[in-house]
Amino acid sequence: MSAGTVLVVDDEPAIHRFMAPALAANGYEALRADDGMQALAQVANRRPDAVILDLGLPDMDGKEVIRRLREWSAVPILVLSARDREAEKIEALDLGADDFINKPFSMGELMARLRAALRHRMQEKGETPVLRLGAVEIDIPRHRVTREGAEVKLTPKEFDLLAFLARHGGKVATHRHILRAVWGPAHEHDTQYLRVYVGQLRAKIEDDPTNPALIVTEPGVGYRMGG
Repeated sequence: MSAGTVLVVDDEPAIHRFMAPALAANGYEALRADDGMQALAQVANRRPDAVILDLGLPDMDGKEVIRRLREWSAVPILVLSARDREAEKIEALDLGADDFINKPFSMGELMARLRAALRHRMQEKGETPVLRLGAVEIDIPRHRVTREGAEVKLTPKEFDLLAFLARHGGKVATHRHILRAVWGPAHEHDTQYLRVYVGQLRAKIEDDPTNPALIVTEPGVGYRMGG
């Protein structure tokens, strides 16, 4: 039984020759697109469960593919690219990519990240009212947080920030993405403001705020939930 279909978007034939059997070995059916327009058509017609996308395509930049897909599709997108500049990663994630993996890559790591992206998207579809991160429990409808059973007093914005990060599971959320979602577009560049709130949250929910395990910093990019 197939674990789902995965569209591989890359103009290198060698990548497809390698990826198709590797995905099949992990239970996935591989679909193929060699450029951006083929990718958009495949997602529209075949409705894959996830997309693995190279940024260097012959007809358009992969970031443009992400932008167009996010206008109408919530399919998980994992960027697999040789571009390792921090700005490229941030822009791809801000446009709506779920993860960014650098070439050359480990197939084991890629499969683990693919499973995580599919898991997160399934959780988002069936919004879980209570989220758990280690000893911390977040009751979304009641706006209540407990740690080892004891209530944690959070301000409304602290709660919104924690809930946003928790909903994204282990995915990296960029500073800009968090600020837009929690504070609005007018605050998308207030990264120092965000750091203050993250520090306040860590002081309230982490075992050791100086060595955080729940709200993990991705240097220069943003934050993700651990636990």
